[in-house]
Formats: sequence, structure tokens, C-alpha cells
Amino acid sequence: MAESIAQALVSFFGDTIPAELTIFLISLLPILELRGGMIAAALLGVNFTKAFLICLVGNLLPIPFILWLIRPFFNWLKTTRHLKKVADWLERKTEKNKEKVLKYEVLGLLLFVAIPLPGTGGWTGALVAAMLDMPMKKSLPIIALGVLIAGFIMSAITYGLPALLGF
Repeated sequence: MAESIAQALVSFFGDTIPAELTIFLISLLPILELRGGMIAAALLGVNFTKAFLICLVGNLLPIPFILWLIRPFFNWLKTTRHLKKVADWLERKTEKNKEKVLKYEVLGLLLFVAIPLPGTGGWTGALVAAMLDMPMKKSLPIIALGVLIAGFIMSAITYGLPALLGF
């Protein structure tokens, strides 16, 4: 899924903006995050080191804001007639992942963010951490480490594997 969305965004942006900005913007987006950015970087032929750093920064940039502002944002959503359903859906999604994280606490959050699967990553990890009232001092470094590990995994998939197979 991330590959097809990343491919669509690469096509959408085309030559209108630099490749580096394209992968940065993709890395900022929820769901795609660093995974989508690394896929887009490989599609665009961006140098690995540059791509890795851009995607890492792009994925990490929104995390402190999510940790800090998600609770007040949810409270505001719940006061609006039509957006209350969005807040309820996000809370249900968080509750679904809560047990995985609570079972192993810090290690659970780290693994949840680090394993690059759909529905995991920095955005969702920050959402879960905020909803579990994990202090930012504790959760931010764990989420950052998880994004870094996800970056290594995605680098191996998007740059290493094709190089080994001669593509």
C-alpha cells in the first residue's frame, strides 16, 4: 500500500518540486512516514545517505507536536458535531494498540514504531504514547529510536535488496 501511494505522490509532484522536497513531504505524512519517503527516494534515484537523513527528519518533525497537542486536539474534536466521530475512531485505534504497548511498556512502544508495517510508525506511536499519558521525556527518545530502526529496515529493503539483486 505504501509503495503505491508513494508512487502516486512521486508522479503527482513530478518535476514541479525537487526530489528531496518530495521525499521530505511524504515522510511528514501519517501512514506513509519514513517508509513511504524511502520508497519515493529509491524511485526518484536520490542518494541513499541524503534520502535517509531527509526521511528521518521528515518523520520525526511532527512527533513532539503530536505528543504535546493530541490530547487538547481530541478534546476539541469531541466538541464538534461532525468531527467527534473522527476522535472516537482515533481513540478506538489507539485502544486497539494499547495492549501491545502496555504489555512491554518502553520495549513495546519501540517495537511498535520500529517495525515498518501498515498502522505502525512514529505518528501512531506518538498517538498511543500520548493517550497512555507517557511523559514526553520518556516517549520521544523511544519513538525517535524506533523511527531510526525503521529507517535501517526500510533502507535495507529499498536500497540494499535491489543492490544485492543487481537492480
